[in-house]
Amino acid sequence: MDSVWEYRNLLLSGTAVTIQLALASLTLSVILGLIGASAKLAVNPISRRIAGIYTTLVRGVPDLVLMMLLFYGGQQVVNDLGAATGWWDYVEINQFIAGVWSIGFVFGAYMTETFRGAILAIPRGQIEAGISCGMTPLLIFRRITWPQMVRHALPSFTNNWLVLIKATALVSVIGLHDLVWNASTAGRSVREPFSFMFAVLIIYLILTAFSDVGLRWLDRRYNVGVDRA
Repeated sequence: MDSVWEYRNLLLSGTAVTIQLALASLTLSVILGLIGASAKLAVNPISRRIAGIYTTLVRGVPDLVLMMLLFYGGQQVVNDLGAATGWWDYVEINQFIAGVWSIGFVFGAYMTETFRGAILAIPRGQIEAGISCGMTPLLIFRRITWPQMVRHALPSFTNNWLVLIKATALVSVIGLHDLVWNASTAGRSVREPFSFMFAVLIIYLILTAFSDVGLRWLDRRYNVGVDRA
């Protein structure tokens, strides 16, 4: 384990990249999830069909396959479009941006179902009561829908977030210098891959443990008074 300590700065820099990637991907997945849930609950059948295709496609294809398709295929599409229109020269997509969009796109489908189920769990009568009181749609969302949606969505959201953290390890295959990439590189250089992978295991456990503590606090905050009721 002496070699792991010598390469601690490399592991810490990789951990920082992994955390940034996870948080950025989570933000994108939440945005896509809210849009997807709204589309699935919309009156417009076209919106529901598009959202249904999105969630079915993502949940039916392995995450790594989608990531490779989005990274290499997306880059090819962008460059082909630039060559056809003459609007730009060759574009090389940054690995970090590609990782954020890939993971965010994948987990946006899971967040869609999480938020859709949470919204459906809210009694319709409360929404109708807000409308009858003259509340605007934005005010209804802020005062009625959002607090209860968060409470119902948190268990599934927690699971999605913990899986998302682990999914960040996949971006090492596209060359992003995250925790797994840096640890693999260091392990090969000193011929101690097991020691460095064990260090990666410990770091991921620490990240998920801190996340679990934070989300449990959030769950208690949004469930104040529910058990007493």
